[in-house]
Amino acid sequence: MRFSWILLAAVLAAACHPGPVVNAGAKQPSVGGTIAGIVTTADPAVAVVGRKVTAVETANGMRYDTTTASNGGYTIKVPEGTYRIEIELRPGEALAKQPQTTKVNNSDLDSGRDFVITARPAR
Repeated sequence: MRFSWILLAAVLAAACHPGPVVNAGAKQPSVGGTIAGIVTTADPAVAVVGRKVTAVETANGMRYDTTTASNGGYTIKVPEGTYRIEIELRPGEALAKQPQTTKVNNSDLDSGRDFVITARPAR
């Protein structure tokens, strides 16, 4: 019986210990935010599907890619930083509208980063 009490006390003592503290003073990596937008043609009702959209971090050149969905929308999760947003164009296409450089802070949702693709004028 005495052994049971000792075992119970040991189990309870171990269960109450919070465990080791790992890297308590280390700086946590930045969480970042999300860049989002829609890619359309000159007719806003016509979405551009399956296009590669890339956010390029202007300070270090890191690239984060995604593909537009069936509604032409895209979202890209990125770390904190300043980004230039690019889209894949096909032969004969030009950009009528593209987003400006955007700064992303923690937990930001930078929406409205839209593109409008048109036909390139004939020469």
